[in-house]
Amino acid sequence: MFGERGYVGGTTDAIARAAGISQAYVVRTFGSKESLFFAAGQRAADHVEAVFREVIEGFTGDESADERERRLGEAYGALVADRGVLLTLMHLFTLGHDTVFGPLARESFLRIYEIVRDDAHMSPEAASLFFARGMLINTLMGLRMPEVESDQPYAHELMFFGLGDKCHEIMESGTYALADAEAGRV
Repeated sequence: MFGERGYVGGTTDAIARAAGISQAYVVRTFGSKESLFFAAGQRAADHVEAVFREVIEGFTGDESADERERRLGEAYGALVADRGVLLTLMHLFTLGHDTVFGPLARESFLRIYEIVRDDAHMSPEAASLFFARGMLINTLMGLRMPEVESDQPYAHELMFFGLGDKCHEIMESGTYALADAEAGRV
C-alpha cells in the first residue's frame, strides 16, 4: 500500500482493508501510521540487503568485477517483480528531510551501498553506476513506464537500459504482473 500510494496516501484504513483486518488492529499493533511506515521502510531495506548478501555469499572469489555486478544486477532485476518493496524504498528516500524518516532513509541507503561497495568489492565508480541504474529502475516503476513502453520509443529505450535484455521477462513475472492484474491494469 505504501509502495503504491506513498506515506500520505497509504492510510491505515486502506492498509487494514487490504490486509483483511480492522483499522483498530493496525493502530494497536503499530501505534501509529508513522511507526507502520517506518517498519515498512525498514523491512523493504532489509529485504534488499538480504538479497544482495545472499548473492555475495555465493561468490567464490574467482568472479570478475563485471560478473559480480551482473549477478547483483540480476538479483535487483528479480526484486523489480515486487513493486511494493522498491517503491516503498523510493517513497522513504523522498522523505530524507523528515526528522523521523530521514535518518532511516540515509542509513538504509548507505548500508546497502556499503554492501555493494565493500562486500561485492566494487569500485566507487562501479558501485555508484550500479546505484544510478537501480534508481532509474525504481523511477521507471514509479512512473508505471511499462504500461506505455510498447507505444513510446524513449520509454522502451529507458526500460531496456534499466532492465537489459530480460526487460519483458521481468515485467511479466512475479508480483509486478500479479499486482497489475489484480488492479485491472493488465
